[in-house]
Amino acid sequence: MDGTETNRRNCAKTEQQKMLDSGGNQSGSKDRVTLKKEIGLLSACAIIIGNIIGSGIFISPKGVLDHAGSVGFSLIVWVLGGGICALGSLCYAELGVTIPKSGGDYSYVTEIFGGLVGFLLLWSAVLIMYPTTLAVIALTFSNYVLQPAFPNCLPPYVATRVLSTACVLFLTWVNCSSVRWGTRIQDVFTVGKLLALVLIILVGMVQIFKGHYEALEPQAAFKFIKDPSVGQIALAFLQASFAYSGWNFLNYVTEEVVEPRKNLPRAIYISIPLVTLVYTLTNIAYFTSMSPQELLDSNAVAVTFGEKLLGMFSWVMPISVALSTFGGINGYLFTSSRLCFSGAREGHLPYLLAMIHLKSCTPIPALLVCCTATIVIMCIGDTHNLINYVSFINYLSYGVTIAGLLYYRWKKPKLFRPIKVNLLVPCSYLVFWAVLLGFSLYSEPVVCGMGLVIMLTGVPIYFIGVQWKNKPYWVYSAVEKVTYLGQKLCYVVFPQEDPSEIQPLTEKSEL
Repeated sequence: MDGTETNRRNCAKTEQQKMLDSGGNQSGSKDRVTLKKEIGLLSACAIIIGNIIGSGIFISPKGVLDHAGSVGFSLIVWVLGGGICALGSLCYAELGVTIPKSGGDYSYVTEIFGGLVGFLLLWSAVLIMYPTTLAVIALTFSNYVLQPAFPNCLPPYVATRVLSTACVLFLTWVNCSSVRWGTRIQDVFTVGKLLALVLIILVGMVQIFKGHYEALEPQAAFKFIKDPSVGQIALAFLQASFAYSGWNFLNYVTEEVVEPRKNLPRAIYISIPLVTLVYTLTNIAYFTSMSPQELLDSNAVAVTFGEKLLGMFSWVMPISVALSTFGGINGYLFTSSRLCFSGAREGHLPYLLAMIHLKSCTPIPALLVCCTATIVIMCIGDTHNLINYVSFINYLSYGVTIAGLLYYRWKKPKLFRPIKVNLLVPCSYLVFWAVLLGFSLYSEPVVCGMGLVIMLTGVPIYFIGVQWKNKPYWVYSAVEKVTYLGQKLCYVVFPQEDPSEIQPLTEKSEL
């Protein structure tokens, strides 16, 4: 690191010290401002389940069935999709305890492959992936909340945007105020959305016991609506991947997990199989009341299901979806803000985003950036075309990260790994990943190509913003002024490392 970069860090840290010295830390000089470890096993499971179960299970069944071509094959896609997530999550469990940093994919890839590859993942995630996903979930929330008021038409454009914006702003305020509040909301709404899906499953099981399972009988289930192709099957998996996205989000908050080397893998082992089971049974329940064509014609699968089977209690479904998406927004805000925080700490984003509130210890600047980006994308217009870009970039990021695990095994074979998965696990995932992305590129070259272009736009930004060290003095002066103003407005400082929490990675000695 050269002198200019060092001066830049020292200037920001000097402002931190000024704030501490001016009375911000009332408890004494021995107190440390650090990220709080408040995520236990239950909250860790809630983060994974709450981030996975959002709007996807209420949106993706239609897309999966459309591309899979039959009921039976769509159910196979849902089961295999969960199995693939399980393989990936096992790899992330090893990476999470071997490289115990918040930031997930970004932190691991930066550590293994260097700054450029890590920055490209960070760039695509901050620019498109997470704001777009948040925008889609928020708009789904507002559409379902407003639907009872507009039973015969779509809710007005302005009304959905206003309600979505209000929801995102409220949850941003909650997460800025307290880590505990954010995790408690996640716990409560995760239980709520699981109860809603359990209701769908139970009603579906009652239908099966009554003999209403014509669409699930083998001869009907594997009757193809249209001729299948490998490319269409790949797109079916991409649609399912949108519903399963979020399985790796606990890795974004590793530093806030209590005993991460125990609770990180435990939460993964509990959550992924549970979600796979719930998703598969939910889709089975849908087919007990709807024919394949009815499901394809429905724009709100859960609502159609409720109208057909719940009668006067059909209002339960829109409320359940609204609760599910509300919890999903909270989870995405909580975890994606930690990605911005980690990127800033590595010097790939403005250092202001690496600061936390002096009292609540929440990354307020990072949360505000995530909130702003989401609102901007919501106001641009239709976000549905971006879902395919998001799914493609997601899978690309997963594959690069898990390839990094294999490379890291070769690069540092003696590094202490509390968890070490069998090599067949990452290799199996990468084979599936390569086939899926290859056929997706073949079937949708424009969509996948745009995803690559979005990611590669970060290359010049990286070389100008990060690699170019000798920038003009006025650039550093402007950054310092903005950082200082941001510190004063948000009352934030750089978090300090607690030596008692540091467990450096060590390599095994020769036997």
